[in-house]
Amino acid sequence: MSDLPVLSVGILIVSTTAAKDASTDATTAILERYFAEEVHPTNCQWKVTKRAIVSDDVEQIRHTVKEWTSKVELILVSGGTGFAESDVTPEAIEPLLTKKASGLTHAMLSSSLQITPFGMMARPICGVRSKSLIITLPGSPRGAKENLAAIVNQLPHACLQASGKQTSRKLHSVGLKALEKEAATATEGPTSPRREHSHSHSHSHGHHHHHSHDHGHGGHSGPVRVKRTEPATTSTPTGISNKLSAPITARARSSPYPMLPVSQAQSLISQHTTRGQIISLPVNAKLIGHILAADITAPEAVPSFRASIVDGYAVIASDGPGTYPVVSISHAAPSEGLRKLQKGQISRVTTGAPIPDGATAVIMVEDTELYKVTEDGKEELEVKILGEATAGQNIREVGSDVAKGSVILRKGVEVTASGGEIGVLASVGVTQVAVYKKPVVGVLSTGDEVVDFDDKKRGPGELKMGEIRDSNRPALLSVIESWGYEAVDLGVVKDKAGDLAATLKALLPEVDVLITTGGVSMGELDLLKPTLEQSLHGTIHFGRVEMKPGKPTTFATVPVPSEAASGGFFSSSKPKEEKKVLAFALPGNPASALVTFHLFVLPSLRQFSGHAQPHLPRIRVTVDQDFPLDPRPEYHRVVIGYKSNDPQGRLWAVSTGGQRSSRVASLGGANGLLCLPAIGKVGDKKVKVPRGDTCEALVIGRLVQLD
Repeated sequence: MSDLPVLSVGILIVSTTAAKDASTDATTAILERYFAEEVHPTNCQWKVTKRAIVSDDVEQIRHTVKEWTSKVELILVSGGTGFAESDVTPEAIEPLLTKKASGLTHAMLSSSLQITPFGMMARPICGVRSKSLIITLPGSPRGAKENLAAIVNQLPHACLQASGKQTSRKLHSVGLKALEKEAATATEGPTSPRREHSHSHSHSHGHHHHHSHDHGHGGHSGPVRVKRTEPATTSTPTGISNKLSAPITARARSSPYPMLPVSQAQSLISQHTTRGQIISLPVNAKLIGHILAADITAPEAVPSFRASIVDGYAVIASDGPGTYPVVSISHAAPSEGLRKLQKGQISRVTTGAPIPDGATAVIMVEDTELYKVTEDGKEELEVKILGEATAGQNIREVGSDVAKGSVILRKGVEVTASGGEIGVLASVGVTQVAVYKKPVVGVLSTGDEVVDFDDKKRGPGELKMGEIRDSNRPALLSVIESWGYEAVDLGVVKDKAGDLAATLKALLPEVDVLITTGGVSMGELDLLKPTLEQSLHGTIHFGRVEMKPGKPTTFATVPVPSEAASGGFFSSSKPKEEKKVLAFALPGNPASALVTFHLFVLPSLRQFSGHAQPHLPRIRVTVDQDFPLDPRPEYHRVVIGYKSNDPQGRLWAVSTGGQRSSRVASLGGANGLLCLPAIGKVGDKKVKVPRGDTCEALVIGRLVQLD
């Protein structure tokens, strides 16, 4: 391989959006990875040496291409080849070409048409300029890779000729058959378009993955892989799901999605979760759980009048001890006003009652004596003050609790169920507040074997062979509502690509977040990933996570056209307005579904709602038993609480029993997830967390008393 010529590649992304924010560009990384990992070296080695992003601007495109010409053998220009007004890449490139390569263009179009009829909507152009071969590709990462895969095996031949490194006579001297074999032509080669689109993501629903137990704490072994005696003979591209129309014989034998650490998966979710729009809501119980979107200032002072904080007598402090006439009475009730207190006079007041003008203090009733009453004995005439008073004593001054115009609640504060925030708002007369909209969450179960748990047609024990009751949907709906979010029951859909796509297209406009369970593993009926990518034009940001349970967890964003956009999901151009639904395809196993909900979905819901700290709290707990470790980080369902006989007052974690991901009972009573590290992260010799050691745990419910 070291004797093969090295051909350099420049990748130019044409996107006004990516030019402003480079983090939105996924195409460069996918193309680089494609050259590095999937293109088999035949008569050359590829090396990406130049990368750039420019706006949809003719001059910017031309300037970069001219600068790279002759410095790299291959220039790939991705983006701007559609029919939109801003798509100008072909117009920018065509005048620069000295030789057009219509055969390459035809090959890309033919390959695209095998995948989708909308391939005819692309406007690719290929050709040579001063020793560099220039290829234009679609702007989507998937489309760019698909088009490149259609011609990649012929590109070394073209680049070597165009660059002058080898003559046509020398290249053809070995004969046509040898050239075809060397180039691994697209009809037979490992990177052919048909192989490129034939991967399948099976999704054996987690409801029926039964694994055996292998340690006493209730852990379980995962699916057993055989020890290979020979390597796989086919490669699988990264980031492209199975073609929905492909036969089972063409499905991938390994997942094309890289295994991401939990922290990286969480980071990707956070990057693609935006806060909900700001709305105005009335101050009532429905405000609970919302996050304030702006500081709240007091429109009035509290108290709005000088008030007594005790039962007693309003006095002029400088009068001192002595006997004084009671000239007025002030109760904690609306009044027309009190006469001004003069020297040598006092006024009887109750707690919370207004203080008459002129009074400077309040003496408690306990510090007085009754001196004289009316003839009928029902009213006080004179009262003896027994001690000195200081100015301001026992008086709540105007605005002493809340000053008018002061900030009473800050932006980002959550309105809690304890009522404190609502009480503060009500005290100053605030009746409407600006908050972040909470997401509407749809929950869908998938699988031919799944039936509603309360299906009246099937009584206890009346399931058909292979049927299982859906526990995921009711569990997820209840936990979503318990956190204060609106949950929409989307029902159960069968394992048929058309049915799944039609169901999602009808339901996605109604929700902000979609949660599905099942259909994300490696079975022939696992249709979630290809449906999201191919039928809904979604982008899968990750398809596997390094964790136990929950490895096949998938996160995607799906564009939903606005009502004004024609063509809906099948529109060939991007709608002017759209929302993006966050799609979480969770494993079908009940335990896996709820573990991944708390780790991935709930933080996204909280971030959408405006929480500055969206992740659930993590605490240190003392483990009540030995916890064996796994090669993957494990999230073990536990009960966290106090023990009354523990003099140290520690928090303890007790396992809920067998942890097989399909074991529903492991969820019962669980209020935490013990975050067990992978074996390799604590040293090979330490294969367990022994009883009495501490470990980090994620709190998902209320703490309890354990004894």
